[in-house]
Amino acid sequence: MDLTTHWAGLLAIAIFIGAYTLVIFEENLHLKKSKPVIVAAGFIWVLVAFAFVSSGDSHTAEELVRHNLLEFAELFLFLLAAMTFINTMEERGIFEVLRAWLVNQGFSLRQVFWITGVIAFLMSPIADNLATALLMATVVISVGGANHRFIALACINIVVAANAGGAFSPFGDITTLMVWQKGNLQFTEFFALVVPSIVNWLVTAALLSFGIPSGNPDPVHEEAHLQHGAWIVVALFILTISMAVSMHNFLHMPPVIGMMTGLGFLKLFGYYLQRRDQAIHAQEIVQDSALGIGAMHDNSDDSKKKYYDIYTNLQRAEWDTLMFFYGVILCVGGLGAFGYLAIGSEWLYTGLGPTVSNILVGVASALVDNIPVMFAVLAMNPEMSQGQWLLVTLTAGVGGSMLSIGSAAGVAVMGQARGIYTFFAHLKWTWAIVLGYVASIAVHFWVNAGAF
Repeated sequence: MDLTTHWAGLLAIAIFIGAYTLVIFEENLHLKKSKPVIVAAGFIWVLVAFAFVSSGDSHTAEELVRHNLLEFAELFLFLLAAMTFINTMEERGIFEVLRAWLVNQGFSLRQVFWITGVIAFLMSPIADNLATALLMATVVISVGGANHRFIALACINIVVAANAGGAFSPFGDITTLMVWQKGNLQFTEFFALVVPSIVNWLVTAALLSFGIPSGNPDPVHEEAHLQHGAWIVVALFILTISMAVSMHNFLHMPPVIGMMTGLGFLKLFGYYLQRRDQAIHAQEIVQDSALGIGAMHDNSDDSKKKYYDIYTNLQRAEWDTLMFFYGVILCVGGLGAFGYLAIGSEWLYTGLGPTVSNILVGVASALVDNIPVMFAVLAMNPEMSQGQWLLVTLTAGVGGSMLSIGSAAGVAVMGQARGIYTFFAHLKWTWAIVLGYVASIAVHFWVNAGAF
């Protein structure tokens, strides 16, 4: 049903624009991005239902919103499982040990720049670009000290590397996960973007490296130790990823089934860790009693903190981000119910052609956010070749690097290196990132010519 000229549809557009304006200025307003889009989603679907009922259709709106809720539920549970694994690995000391090792090696500033970039590129396909960028940013902040120029350039490099690395893996970015779950690309087909992604990062990093000051940072010494079971958690994460891929590729089941099963395994292992902590604490009380110290504070909150609790790691998931996905998916789905996505698909992919449209998707990702842009493309579902689906996956993944606010990694690192890595510090080097963006597209057309 075409309701694009209906007053309810026009009001829905205005509500979405207003809500997303608040999202864009999140850093200035200190208003969590999920709040305006959740409210907007509710109002938009009230308008959708009213418009359909007014047209004599009392069932379609309900069917459409249930379809959008199902899409959100799959994405939500998948990400919740992945975030819990990442938080557990962090709690067990995996990332802290890696950070301490990098800080203690005595590398030069230029070496730190390249090493953190390489690690960000290689880690983001598994640990996602947001977590990777935050980890590497803490390294360059620790090493850089008062050298703000180095920290700013290294943070730009990390954001670009993390986004580029995440572009060729379903686990590396929300947009690639959405494309994979939708079935537009199979798991192994994403690896065709490895070379374009490498080019995207290397071109930008090479240009950024000319601005890195010479010399060595002040020596820093940090100690970190792995907690019991750290490597078992890593092994369970690898097993979980394997199950998610296998479920999707061989059994044609949603990947979220494999992720949630893996989360169940992690919960069972968490039960073992909790019982182990309780046993150790009980043994300490017995030893203290034998020495005449007494069982001090055995029932206090301090003693309870010693016990491993997986729900603590589950609570530390990015809930604002997860709720933001709910708002975005339902907002865009509501606009689609009015018919706006069909018009957009007709104008873009029929009028301009898929190549120009997919390149513009990357530019739009930098200006707003790649998640709603990619969800809109998937909702349009234009007829495209495999090469074009790879192209839009690439551009949506790396296009957000052009501005600091264009990706979750950039926004997170701005918070981590507040006042040093800023919007304008990133903007000074946007030209270098644009060159990397153009180069990666050119290489994609060359390397993957057979997919078009």
